[in-house]
Amino acid sequence: MNRNGIGQPVRRVEDARFISGQGRYIDDVNLPRQAYGHIVQSPHAHARINHIDTARARAAPGVLCVLTGADVAKLGTFPPLFMPEDMGGPKGHRAMRPVLAGDRARHVGDRVAFVVAETWSQARDAAELIDIDYEILPPVTSLDSATAVDAPLVWDEATGNVCVGLMFGNKQATDDAFAKAAVTVRLRLVNNRLAAVAMEPRGAIGDYDRASDTYTLYTSTQSPHVQRAIFSQAILRHPESRFRVVAYDVGGGFGMKGDSYPEEALVLLASRRCGCPVKWVASRSESFLGDDYGRDQVIDAEMALDPDGRILGLRTSALHNFGPYVVGAACVPLVYALKLTSSVYDVQAIHATGRAIFTHTTPTTPYRGAGRPEAVYMIERLIDLAAERLEIDPVEVRRRNYIAPAAMPYQTATGFVYDSGEFAATMDQAIALADWNGYAKRQTASQKTGRLRGRALIYYIEDTGVFNDRMEIHFSPSGAVTIVAGTFSHGQSHATTYAQCVSEWLGVPFENIRFVQGDTDQVSFGRGTYGSRSAMVGSNALKIASDAIIEKGKGFAAWLLEASAHDIVFRDGHYQVTGTDRTIPLIHVAMASYRPIGVPSELGVGLEANGTFDTEPPSFPNGCHICEVEVDAETGTVTIDRYAAVDDVGRVINPLIVHGQVHGGVAQGIGQALTEQVVYDQDGQLLTGSLMDYGMPRADGMPSFDVGFNEVLCRTNPVGVKGAGEAGTIGAPPAVINAVIDALRPLGVHHIDMPATPHRVWQAIRAAKATD
Repeated sequence: MNRNGIGQPVRRVEDARFISGQGRYIDDVNLPRQAYGHIVQSPHAHARINHIDTARARAAPGVLCVLTGADVAKLGTFPPLFMPEDMGGPKGHRAMRPVLAGDRARHVGDRVAFVVAETWSQARDAAELIDIDYEILPPVTSLDSATAVDAPLVWDEATGNVCVGLMFGNKQATDDAFAKAAVTVRLRLVNNRLAAVAMEPRGAIGDYDRASDTYTLYTSTQSPHVQRAIFSQAILRHPESRFRVVAYDVGGGFGMKGDSYPEEALVLLASRRCGCPVKWVASRSESFLGDDYGRDQVIDAEMALDPDGRILGLRTSALHNFGPYVVGAACVPLVYALKLTSSVYDVQAIHATGRAIFTHTTPTTPYRGAGRPEAVYMIERLIDLAAERLEIDPVEVRRRNYIAPAAMPYQTATGFVYDSGEFAATMDQAIALADWNGYAKRQTASQKTGRLRGRALIYYIEDTGVFNDRMEIHFSPSGAVTIVAGTFSHGQSHATTYAQCVSEWLGVPFENIRFVQGDTDQVSFGRGTYGSRSAMVGSNALKIASDAIIEKGKGFAAWLLEASAHDIVFRDGHYQVTGTDRTIPLIHVAMASYRPIGVPSELGVGLEANGTFDTEPPSFPNGCHICEVEVDAETGTVTIDRYAAVDDVGRVINPLIVHGQVHGGVAQGIGQALTEQVVYDQDGQLLTGSLMDYGMPRADGMPSFDVGFNEVLCRTNPVGVKGAGEAGTIGAPPAVINAVIDALRPLGVHHIDMPATPHRVWQAIRAAKATD
């Protein structure tokens, strides 16, 4: 057994530099003669920009240039990465984000001007000298206000502020299912708007070289090659070969850093204008105003059931807040919140609709989970409500409705085809891990201290893996191995897990494997990392590259062993002549492939290969999460006492790392459930613009997580892997909220919206008592 191979809890090789302070983030990068940029953000949610006077700012000490909308008018705008119409869906409004707002600002934080000076303080001081004549216009800052009759329009051509609408399912079949139902339940649910709050704020350095007419962008991004394409093709309209994008270490992204932003275009343009590199790094306040947000959905959902608790139909209608622009992959949550409507349950009749709505708030984009948390939250809340109405154990209701393993592959009513899954078995494993049968004793103990205890069991599924990608393996003349990754690790530990795969398949020492990513001059092509795609696409592409290395190496081995290539077999890192004891290590073969003379010309020079893999069909990780909470009825404070999760992520490459992914995702999901919410007032002013106001989850609010795996191999890729990065953010919100409601049910509370803050819980208790 390879002690550093697949399935082993190998410690992360990345940690040595991170914990010793040797990580290299965007603020650690500084170039000679570097200048500094400061962004001017709109203070108004909706305003016409009548005039901008930059004369005093341009004359301020140290100022090199000031850019406004007029200066970037000839540049392109940021296009959506896709719209439903691109995939055969209905036509929508492609509201594109400008580099700088020209005639109108459409949210607080919209970029209006960019000041470049010799120092940061000079740039900030000069920005204060810009005189902008705003004509304040009425804004719409919520889904309710944006969809009201006669609401102000964000875009004149978008009637009713609707960007695009989608529908999945069959309305007539669903209506028929509801007509024959014994019980129907209905909920209106809110998925609160969330800030990614990456530990490292966004930042960028633009460096234009006039001699070669080339641009280099150093940036904190999840997808360097995608950024290169956008700035080349859509914004600056310069040949892609003239652009280099470099991303070193990235301190968290969660989807927010998968988008392209105006500041990245501005540092490139300013560098060309000023003749020197230009650096910009966001403050935390600028991040709250300018970074894309996540979630922000309101959904009306109904479920129809027969007397035995079997689900007959689902009917949903959702609104998604897009802000004023369709940024990046903003349509992803809209699509997947609909496509995963039925989750792991055998539901034949579905009618699910969703509309993307424009508002005067910061744009939204995929945030860890991207539509999957919204879908799972909806159905898991409905199932618990249905179980209460039918007086059937919620666990039993789920068991009666699970898709059976024998039904795989199973096509959902919205078009997904699940390849594998043992939902009841995974749930039973989670029940054992959580000590489900010991709950009554813990509940009694809580009652003795005057606290209310509640618990909940939920099940989730998601689809992971999107688009194809490319990976390369190179042997050096010394026999060392380099992995060149088209994916991009910003916390997912690719340097460790990919090396485990290559060590397993090629039998080379783990410590001799080098990992390269993030520089478009070193990595010929890549799509980056998002949507839990990398384990699936990356490992399978590496498997194909490894197999190609082995096959190519047979020719070299045959030459070295004086045998026919047809008689060469490979196992455990060695080539062997069949039927003999003559062997040679792969590493020696690789070294020999670089000999300057004597190598048969048909074999070429060197040992290297690339592999590509397409993630269609996708994989479907799933799992069961169980949460127990205590609630202080006097203060409304919720304490998570226990949390257990059993996830089916297919083949587990490194259990230590996957445990960490689940822990981090659950922490973020708990944050959505209990503390986090972006709040605007009616004028569009951000009320949660700092960490003093935005409720980030904290370590002292986390329990010790019990995590296990049910390793059901994926049937649609050779390695058998499924994604793992988003599991916790999908499972935790319904698990926590259903547990809180279970605790409060004896008091007459049957619903509470996220986040279940102490004040909101206390209000729900007071309201229930008032109606007694």
